[in-house]
Amino acid sequence: MTPARRNNWIPDIFNDFFDNNWMERTNTTAPAINVIETDKAYEMQVAAPGMTREDFNVTLDKDGDLVIKMEKKGQEEKKENGHYLRREFSFAKFQQTMLLPDDAVRDNISAKMENGVLTVNIPKEDKVKEENRNRMIEIK
Repeated sequence: MTPARRNNWIPDIFNDFFDNNWMERTNTTAPAINVIETDKAYEMQVAAPGMTREDFNVTLDKDGDLVIKMEKKGQEEKKENGHYLRREFSFAKFQQTMLLPDDAVRDNISAKMENGVLTVNIPKEDKVKEENRNRMIEIK
């Protein structure tokens, strides 16, 4: 192997490794979302490593739908001794609107940010016991 060939193999490996043609690129602007249903509530978990609660805005729109907006508010860090060859874990902006089920108690929705996960708790209405719904009404 010639000295010129020996010195050029590293950039070629990096170019091949970080090339999008062979590695499927995931959508980096949309975080993963889990939705869990229990008897008393729905819990939505939004994976957002590196984000803070200040980066999120959780609201109900005029139709009563849940809107989660995320925007990284800090300045992008600059690398003094290098540059990115590939960068996938940066979020610029994200917005998701979730249609809430009819039994969601919209007035009691809460949210917390912990360990890189935004958790939104959506309580359910208490179910009326079936025995109270189905009763005979006396005709007088």
